[in-house]
Amino acid sequence: MNFGNKRILCVEDDEDTCALPKILLPDFQIVTANTIAEGLTVARSERFDLYLLDSFLPDGTGIALCRLIRQFDQTTPILFYSADAYKTSHEKALQAGGQVYLIKPVEPSILRQVVERLVQDQDSADFPQTS
Repeated sequence: MNFGNKRILCVEDDEDTCALPKILLPDFQIVTANTIAEGLTVARSERFDLYLLDSFLPDGTGIALCRLIRQFDQTTPILFYSADAYKTSHEKALQAGGQVYLIKPVEPSILRQVVERLVQDQDSADFPQTS
């Protein structure tokens, strides 16, 4: 599958972690934001194929941002990529509308596989195949 026209919004306050998707996912267009406020503004103004959220941001939590995104976008996959390994955080993220929760650090190939699967699954849901 060609991912060149697929867009990811990465909301992460750590510059190194924010750069990681750009390196690992060169076939995707990556847009970055560093705060909930910035991420929400960008998410509302542009279309994305995946949201990649950190759990802790300078102005709140990724879970709060996930809930805000779900108010206007119920279908785009949300992937949490966080150092927060608490089971309750994982559960809250999924309850808020996230599809997958990966704990940093994760093997780069796993992050890539999860992103590609979520985007492909979204495409399949958008355009059901007919026989």
